[in-house]
Amino acid sequence: MRASNGDKIFYITNYLVLALIACSSLFPLLHLIALSISSSSAIETGKVNLWPVDFTWDTFNVLIEGTPLVRSFSNSALITFVGVALCMLTTIMAAYPLSRPNFYARRFFTLSMIFTMIFTGGIIPTFLVIQSLGLVNSYWALWLPGLVSTYNMLLLRTYFENIPSEIDDAARMDGCSEVRLLLQVVLPISMPVLATLTLFYGVAYWNIFMSMLIYINDTDKHNLTVLVQQMIQSQNVLQQTMMVQPDDQVHVVEEGIKAAGVIVMITPMLIVYPFLQKYFVKGVMLGSVKG
Repeated sequence: MRASNGDKIFYITNYLVLALIACSSLFPLLHLIALSISSSSAIETGKVNLWPVDFTWDTFNVLIEGTPLVRSFSNSALITFVGVALCMLTTIMAAYPLSRPNFYARRFFTLSMIFTMIFTGGIIPTFLVIQSLGLVNSYWALWLPGLVSTYNMLLLRTYFENIPSEIDDAARMDGCSEVRLLLQVVLPISMPVLATLTLFYGVAYWNIFMSMLIYINDTDKHNLTVLVQQMIQSQNVLQQTMMVQPDDQVHVVEEGIKAAGVIVMITPMLIVYPFLQKYFVKGVMLGSVKG
Protein backbone atom coordinates (compact mmCIF):
# COMPACT_ATOMS: atom_id res chain seq x y z
CA MET A 1 0.00 0.00 0.00
CA ARG A 2 1.33 3.43 -0.95
CA ALA A 3 2.19 5.65 2.01
CA SER A 4 0.24 8.87 2.35
CA ASN A 5 1.88 12.26 2.83
CA GLY A 6 1.02 12.11 6.52
CA ASP A 7 2.73 8.73 6.82
CA LYS A 8 5.84 10.05 5.04
CA ILE A 9 6.05 13.01 7.42
CA PHE A 10 5.62 10.65 10.36
CA TYR A 11 8.40 8.33 9.13
CA ILE A 12 10.77 11.22 8.37
CA THR A 13 10.17 12.69 11.82
CA ASN A 14 10.82 9.31 13.42
CA TYR A 15 14.09 8.89 11.52
CA LEU A 16 15.24 12.38 12.47
CA VAL A 17 14.44 11.87 16.15
CA LEU A 18 16.15 8.45 16.19
CA ALA A 19 19.19 9.92 14.39
CA LEU A 20 19.46 12.68 17.00
CA ILE A 21 19.22 10.17 19.85
CA ALA A 22 21.83 7.93 18.21
CA CYS A 23 24.21 10.86 17.71
CA SER A 24 23.73 12.06 21.29
CA SER A 25 24.76 8.59 22.45
CA LEU A 26 27.62 8.15 20.00
CA PHE A 27 29.32 11.56 20.23
CA PRO A 28 30.45 11.25 23.90
CA LEU A 29 31.98 7.85 23.12
CA LEU A 30 33.83 9.20 20.06
CA HIS A 31 35.07 12.14 22.12
CA LEU A 32 36.45 9.82 24.82
CA ILE A 33 38.18 7.65 22.20
CA ALA A 34 39.69 10.74 20.59
CA LEU A 35 40.94 12.05 23.95
CA SER A 36 42.51 8.72 24.88
CA ILE A 37 44.62 8.43 21.71
CA SER A 38 45.50 12.10 21.12
CA SER A 39 48.67 13.87 22.19
CA SER A 40 48.67 15.84 25.43
CA SER A 41 49.48 19.10 23.66
CA ALA A 42 46.44 18.70 21.41
CA ILE A 43 44.20 18.00 24.44
CA GLU A 44 45.57 20.99 26.38
CA THR A 45 45.04 23.35 23.46
CA GLY A 46 41.45 22.12 22.97
CA LYS A 47 41.98 20.75 19.47
CA VAL A 48 40.47 17.35 20.18
CA ASN A 49 36.79 16.97 19.47
CA LEU A 50 35.47 13.83 17.75
CA TRP A 51 38.65 12.76 15.95
CA PRO A 52 42.10 12.07 17.44
CA VAL A 53 44.84 14.67 16.89
CA ASP A 54 48.51 13.59 16.78
CA PHE A 55 47.71 9.92 17.32
CA THR A 56 49.64 8.26 20.18
CA TRP A 57 49.33 5.36 22.65
CA ASP A 58 51.26 7.23 25.38
CA THR A 59 48.20 7.64 27.60
CA PHE A 60 47.49 3.91 27.63
CA ASN A 61 51.16 3.13 28.27
CA VAL A 62 51.22 5.48 31.26
CA LEU A 63 47.92 4.08 32.48
CA ILE A 64 49.26 0.52 32.42
CA GLU A 65 52.56 1.48 34.05
CA GLY A 66 51.15 3.81 36.70
CA THR A 67 48.01 2.02 37.89
CA PRO A 68 47.01 -1.54 38.88
CA LEU A 69 45.06 -1.69 35.63
CA VAL A 70 46.02 -5.26 34.73
CA ARG A 71 45.18 -6.57 38.20
CA SER A 72 41.85 -4.71 38.30
CA PHE A 73 41.00 -5.97 34.81
CA SER A 74 41.77 -9.55 35.90
CA ASN A 75 39.60 -9.12 39.00
CA SER A 76 36.72 -7.84 36.87
CA ALA A 77 37.08 -10.75 34.45
CA LEU A 78 37.08 -13.28 37.31
CA ILE A 79 34.07 -11.70 39.02
CA THR A 80 32.15 -11.55 35.74
CA PHE A 81 32.99 -15.06 34.52
CA VAL A 82 32.21 -16.86 37.79
CA GLY A 83 29.21 -14.64 38.55
CA VAL A 84 27.61 -15.20 35.16
CA ALA A 85 28.19 -18.96 35.31
CA LEU A 86 26.62 -19.23 38.78
CA CYS A 87 23.70 -16.96 37.90
CA MET A 88 22.89 -18.81 34.68
CA LEU A 89 23.02 -22.16 36.46
CA THR A 90 20.71 -21.10 39.30
CA THR A 91 18.36 -19.16 37.03
CA ILE A 92 17.88 -22.19 34.78
CA MET A 93 17.39 -24.46 37.81
CA ALA A 94 14.72 -22.09 39.16
CA ALA A 95 12.97 -21.29 35.88
CA TYR A 96 12.64 -24.80 34.48
CA PRO A 97 10.61 -26.43 37.29
CA LEU A 98 8.43 -23.31 37.62
CA SER A 99 7.62 -23.56 33.90
CA ARG A 100 6.32 -27.15 34.25
CA PRO A 101 2.51 -27.15 34.61
CA ASN A 102 2.58 -30.24 36.86
CA PHE A 103 5.13 -28.80 39.31
CA TYR A 104 3.65 -28.79 42.82
CA ALA A 105 3.00 -25.32 44.33
CA ARG A 106 4.66 -23.53 41.45
CA ARG A 107 2.35 -20.55 41.95
CA PHE A 108 3.43 -20.26 45.59
CA PHE A 109 7.14 -20.38 44.72
CA THR A 110 6.68 -17.92 41.87
CA LEU A 111 4.85 -15.41 44.06
CA SER A 112 7.48 -15.87 46.78
CA MET A 113 10.22 -14.91 44.34
CA ILE A 114 8.21 -11.96 42.98
CA PHE A 115 7.79 -10.77 46.59
CA THR A 116 11.57 -10.33 46.81
CA MET A 117 11.45 -8.09 43.74
CA ILE A 118 9.14 -5.66 45.51
CA PHE A 119 10.38 -5.87 49.10
CA THR A 120 14.10 -6.16 49.77
CA GLY A 121 15.99 -6.35 53.03
CA GLY A 122 18.01 -3.22 52.42
CA ILE A 123 21.72 -2.55 52.54
CA ILE A 124 22.29 -2.75 56.30
CA PRO A 125 20.48 -6.08 56.97
CA THR A 126 22.18 -7.56 53.91
CA PHE A 127 25.57 -6.36 55.13
CA LEU A 128 24.95 -7.86 58.59
CA VAL A 129 24.06 -11.20 57.02
CA ILE A 130 27.16 -11.13 54.82
CA GLN A 131 29.31 -10.19 57.81
CA SER A 132 27.85 -12.94 60.02
CA LEU A 133 28.63 -15.46 57.28
CA GLY A 134 32.24 -14.28 57.19
CA LEU A 135 32.06 -13.27 53.54
CA VAL A 136 33.41 -9.73 53.89
CA ASN A 137 36.49 -9.33 51.67
CA SER A 138 35.39 -12.36 49.67
CA TYR A 139 33.96 -12.31 46.16
CA TRP A 140 31.21 -14.60 47.42
CA ALA A 141 29.73 -11.46 49.00
CA LEU A 142 29.19 -10.22 45.44
CA TRP A 143 28.00 -13.48 43.92
CA LEU A 144 25.62 -14.92 46.53
CA PRO A 145 23.18 -12.01 47.16
CA GLY A 146 22.39 -11.66 43.45
CA LEU A 147 22.55 -15.31 42.52
CA VAL A 148 19.09 -15.27 40.92
CA SER A 149 17.55 -12.20 39.37
CA THR A 150 13.78 -12.60 39.68
CA TYR A 151 13.18 -10.58 36.52
CA ASN A 152 15.55 -12.76 34.51
CA MET A 153 14.07 -15.91 36.03
CA LEU A 154 10.56 -14.85 34.98
CA LEU A 155 11.85 -14.06 31.49
CA LEU A 156 13.37 -17.52 31.15
CA ARG A 157 10.38 -19.26 32.73
CA THR A 158 8.02 -17.62 30.24
CA TYR A 159 10.29 -18.66 27.37
CA PHE A 160 10.27 -22.27 28.59
CA GLU A 161 6.46 -22.17 28.88
CA ASN A 162 6.17 -21.08 25.24
CA ILE A 163 8.02 -24.16 23.98
CA PRO A 164 5.40 -26.42 22.33
CA SER A 165 4.36 -29.28 24.59
CA GLU A 166 4.56 -31.65 21.60
CA ILE A 167 8.36 -31.40 21.80
CA ASP A 168 8.32 -32.49 25.45
CA ASP A 169 5.87 -35.31 24.70
CA ALA A 170 7.98 -36.61 21.81
CA ALA A 171 11.14 -36.57 23.94
CA ARG A 172 9.44 -38.40 26.82
CA MET A 173 8.05 -41.04 24.44
CA ASP A 174 11.66 -41.67 23.37
CA GLY A 175 12.56 -42.32 27.01
CA CYS A 176 14.00 -38.91 27.87
CA SER A 177 14.36 -38.20 31.59
CA GLU A 178 13.59 -34.74 32.98
CA VAL A 179 17.28 -33.80 33.27
CA ARG A 180 18.07 -35.05 29.78
CA LEU A 181 15.00 -33.22 28.43
CA LEU A 182 16.31 -29.99 29.92
CA LEU A 183 19.94 -30.43 28.79
CA GLN A 184 19.44 -31.92 25.31
CA VAL A 185 16.08 -30.50 24.20
CA VAL A 186 14.99 -27.38 26.09
CA LEU A 187 18.32 -25.56 26.48
CA PRO A 188 19.54 -25.99 22.85
CA ILE A 189 16.35 -24.39 21.50
CA SER A 190 16.49 -21.60 24.11
CA MET A 191 19.76 -20.04 22.94
CA PRO A 192 18.28 -16.57 22.20
CA VAL A 193 17.01 -16.01 25.72
CA LEU A 194 20.07 -17.67 27.29
CA ALA A 195 22.37 -15.34 25.33
CA THR A 196 20.26 -12.37 26.39
CA LEU A 197 20.41 -13.30 30.07
CA THR A 198 24.15 -13.92 29.80
CA LEU A 199 24.51 -10.37 28.50
CA PHE A 200 22.33 -8.98 31.31
CA TYR A 201 24.33 -10.76 34.01
CA GLY A 202 27.66 -10.02 32.31
CA VAL A 203 27.04 -6.27 32.14
CA ALA A 204 25.80 -6.23 35.75
CA TYR A 205 28.88 -8.01 37.13
CA TRP A 206 31.35 -6.15 34.93
CA ASN A 207 30.02 -2.80 36.16
CA ILE A 208 29.49 -3.83 39.79
CA PHE A 209 30.44 -0.92 42.02
CA MET A 210 28.51 -0.29 45.26
CA SER A 211 28.71 -3.90 46.45
CA MET A 212 32.45 -3.84 45.77
CA LEU A 213 32.91 -0.75 47.94
CA ILE A 214 30.71 -2.12 50.74
CA TYR A 215 31.99 -5.69 51.01
CA ILE A 216 35.56 -5.65 49.66
CA ASN A 217 38.07 -3.74 51.82
CA ASP A 218 41.21 -5.22 50.28
CA THR A 219 42.23 -2.83 47.50
CA ASP A 220 44.08 -5.63 45.72
CA LYS A 221 40.68 -7.23 45.07
CA HIS A 222 39.03 -4.13 43.64
CA ASN A 223 37.73 -4.30 40.10
CA LEU A 224 38.17 -1.99 37.13
CA THR A 225 35.05 0.05 37.88
CA VAL A 226 36.36 1.11 41.29
CA LEU A 227 39.78 1.93 39.82
CA VAL A 228 38.26 4.18 37.14
CA GLN A 229 36.01 5.87 39.69
CA GLN A 230 39.04 6.61 41.90
CA MET A 231 40.92 8.00 38.90
CA ILE A 232 38.03 10.30 38.02
CA GLN A 233 37.41 11.58 41.56
CA SER A 234 40.82 11.42 43.23
CA GLN A 235 43.52 13.82 42.14
CA ASN A 236 46.10 11.82 44.14
CA VAL A 237 45.54 8.73 42.01
CA LEU A 238 45.93 10.75 38.82
CA GLN A 239 49.09 12.44 40.08
CA GLN A 240 50.61 9.10 41.10
CA THR A 241 49.69 7.73 37.68
CA MET A 242 51.35 10.56 35.81
CA MET A 243 54.48 10.36 37.99
CA VAL A 244 55.15 6.81 36.79
CA GLN A 245 55.98 7.29 33.14
CA PRO A 246 57.92 4.86 30.98
CA ASP A 247 59.70 7.70 29.19
CA ASP A 248 60.80 11.04 30.60
CA GLN A 249 59.81 12.66 27.31
CA VAL A 250 56.23 11.45 27.65
CA HIS A 251 53.74 13.99 28.94
CA VAL A 252 50.13 13.09 29.66
CA VAL A 253 47.20 15.10 30.99
CA GLU A 254 44.40 14.15 33.38
CA GLU A 255 41.68 14.25 30.74
CA GLY A 256 43.55 11.73 28.61
CA ILE A 257 44.12 9.37 31.58
CA LYS A 258 40.45 9.52 32.57
CA ALA A 259 39.30 8.90 29.01
CA ALA A 260 41.68 5.96 28.59
CA GLY A 261 40.41 4.40 31.83
CA VAL A 262 36.79 4.65 30.72
CA ILE A 263 37.63 3.20 27.29
CA VAL A 264 39.41 0.21 28.87
CA MET A 265 36.39 -0.38 31.11
CA ILE A 266 33.74 -0.36 28.38
CA THR A 267 35.71 -2.08 25.61
CA PRO A 268 34.98 -5.71 26.68
CA MET A 269 31.23 -5.08 26.63
CA LEU A 270 31.50 -3.32 23.25
CA ILE A 271 33.32 -6.37 21.88
CA VAL A 272 30.89 -8.93 23.31
CA TYR A 273 27.64 -7.14 22.48
CA PRO A 274 27.73 -7.49 18.64
CA PHE A 275 28.02 -11.28 18.99
CA LEU A 276 24.93 -11.42 21.24
CA GLN A 277 22.95 -8.62 19.62
CA LYS A 278 21.25 -10.92 17.10
CA TYR A 279 19.75 -12.88 20.02
CA PHE A 280 18.95 -9.83 22.12
CA VAL A 281 15.61 -8.64 20.70
CA LYS A 282 14.38 -12.14 19.92
CA GLY A 283 15.25 -13.42 23.38
CA VAL A 284 13.61 -10.55 25.23
CA MET A 285 10.44 -10.53 23.11
CA LEU A 286 9.87 -14.28 23.13
CA GLY A 287 10.61 -14.46 26.83
CA SER A 288 8.32 -11.61 27.79
CA VAL A 289 5.20 -12.57 25.80
CA LYS A 290 3.00 -15.38 26.96
CA GLY A 291 1.86 -17.43 23.95
